Amino acid sequence: MDRRSLIKNAGIAGVLAAGIAPAVHAQSAIRWRLASSFPRSLDTIFGSAEMLSKTVKALSGGKFEISVHPAGELMPAFGVVDALQGDTLEMAQTAAYYFTGKDPIFAFSCAVPFGLTARQTDSWKEYGNGRKLLDAFFAQYNFRTASAGNTGTQMGGWYRKEIKTVEDLKGLKMRMGGGVFGEAMAKLGVVSQNMPAGDIYQALEKGTLDAAEFVGPYDDEKLGFNKVAPYYYYPGWWEGGADLEFFINNKAYAKLSDENKAILDAATKVAARDMIAKYDAFNPLAIKRLVAAKTQLKPFPKAVMDAGFKASMEVFAEHEAKSADFKKIHQDMRAFQRDQILWNRFSEYPFNQYMNSVKI
Repeated sequence: MDRRSLIKNAGIAGVLAAGIAPAVHAQSAIRWRLASSFPRSLDTIFGSAEMLSKTVKALSGGKFEISVHPAGELMPAFGVVDALQGDTLEMAQTAAYYFTGKDPIFAFSCAVPFGLTARQTDSWKEYGNGRKLLDAFFAQYNFRTASAGNTGTQMGGWYRKEIKTVEDLKGLKMRMGGGVFGEAMAKLGVVSQNMPAGDIYQALEKGTLDAAEFVGPYDDEKLGFNKVAPYYYYPGWWEGGADLEFFINNKAYAKLSDENKAILDAATKVAARDMIAKYDAFNPLAIKRLVAAKTQLKPFPKAVMDAGFKASMEVFAEHEAKSADFKKIHQDMRAFQRDQILWNRFSEYPFNQYMNSVKI
């Protein structure tokens, strides 16, 4: 069997497992740099950038390599968009909602309050209008996007005190990822603070933060939040499915051969699938360890959820009134979401509801 037939039949996973790289036409070696907004210790999120690099190298026979750098090594965690816009970086791995200070539209590329789940996000971006609308917007910042993986629905964060009522949120100093979530929480009296993952523990320990949300059990356990905040709430209604992304410099991408573009595009899909598979495998084990270590796991009261929903819808309406682009993307996402909710009523929701009620 020749190399091309072998690759076609084995697929990307088989190619990597066998250590076989497809033939690459004679061309100059490509060397890119990727700056992540995350620390190396997060093998879930940062690991998807490493998986991307490994896959690109394998598929190109070493002719296309991407060096991967954790937050702070090449630039600060939140400096990647400026570097892409200034053509000093080929690629980044980040969460788009970190950059809503530039424009709140950034949030739609990662997660918004009461938004899409992981599967719905993927579907909206790839088979709805999501990717097309967002990449048209991001063109002004000189990059295009590809999913780096999704966390799934996140937890509601760590708190130094119990949250029994909406009143308990007032004056709370809380680290949150950014985006319209921070604006919604401000309406509930929360003081929003955005900071890189590596700085959160110390801020909670010193009491300069009263609460912090990051991702979920596996990552949060690694970062040690349970040691400095005893109450762990769920669900993270602001991140029904947070999509981490690769931001790819448009000029650098345009210079790639068609073959290398195909290799990069395929590698992003391998990396994205790897991330969510890790989360689904590792989170259940981590939450059991956290509870065994005396973490107090609690659901948000319905009144808090309802207040969050009301505040979020007010924030969306305010941004729609100011930005036609925001309104266009938000309305498109909600139309897609309504169809997803309809289908979910007859598919996963009743199935999961039943499975949650029986012993297996």
